[in-house]
Amino acid sequence: MQRREFVTLLGGAVATWPLAARAQQPERVRRIGVLMPGVADDPELKARIAVFQQTLREFGWTDGRNMRFDYRWAAGNPDRIHSYAAELVALAPDVILATASAATAALLQASRAVPIVFATVADPVGAGYVDSLARPGGNVTGFLLFEYGIAGKWLELLKQIAPAVTRAAVIRDPNISSGIGQWAVIQAMAPSMGIELSLINMRDAGAIERDITAVARSSNGGLIVTATPLATQHRELIVRLAGDHKLPAIYFERYFVAGGGLISYGPHMVDQYRQAAGYVDRILKGEKPADLPVQAPTKYELAINLKTAKALGLDVPSTLLAQADEVIE
Repeated sequence: MQRREFVTLLGGAVATWPLAARAQQPERVRRIGVLMPGVADDPELKARIAVFQQTLREFGWTDGRNMRFDYRWAAGNPDRIHSYAAELVALAPDVILATASAATAALLQASRAVPIVFATVADPVGAGYVDSLARPGGNVTGFLLFEYGIAGKWLELLKQIAPAVTRAAVIRDPNISSGIGQWAVIQAMAPSMGIELSLINMRDAGAIERDITAVARSSNGGLIVTATPLATQHRELIVRLAGDHKLPAIYFERYFVAGGGLISYGPHMVDQYRQAAGYVDRILKGEKPADLPVQAPTKYELAINLKTAKALGLDVPSTLLAQADEVIE
């Protein structure tokens, strides 16, 4: 072979080396942080995360191939939520999924740069997380839990299913803006419905038991359990106490009713995680949270447990049954 031919061939081979090397490079792995206020073995939270992961797979994101998850479970501990938020931000993820107000607030304190998608947050504008629903304007967007007006519907439904109720204890978390907002709506409606209100501020399990027991000492009482991660964490205890003390209670989500609660009215929580996965996918593909509007639920579900109603001696009106999306017998 002539020297000139050899050099030409060698040059052509060298030119193809970078192309071959690039072709063999593994796909870039994107990092997704997940901050959950509850516990990892909670069946309801596991169902939400399963839907989130499955939807991402449908968009082409596979754990271990082109993405990885970093989970933090705060188990209802406010200090842990803040420390875990800082840990996740330090990992420099491409995007973080936040559940509820406490996790969203902690992440925003840790970073105003890392993209954040929230689910089940009641009042992101009032809490200062976004500039507006249509134009979030910063590094965070997501999905509303509900409008505060739903709290008035809870009072109305409690009175429909248990007409004898003249006093209602409202269980809420006073440390989050949604706890204050939900209480304000219920408080405004109660006089027109002839219902006297009292407050139970969510703390630990012992305090919840003492407070609900105190409510049960008077006649014609009921419970309104407003939306808060603490209520989710203590839902088995709250449902059991309501049953033990024969207190009609309304809840913000159907899993309370599936667990023995009387009645619930609220959005489909699991669906919010399916939608959140869609926003995560769009951010990973280059869109910015500031350009993705905060979305509200389009459907609310009414669930009734007839077995619990019977145990409480309640005759559920046929008109209410006709409105129900789910009736547990």
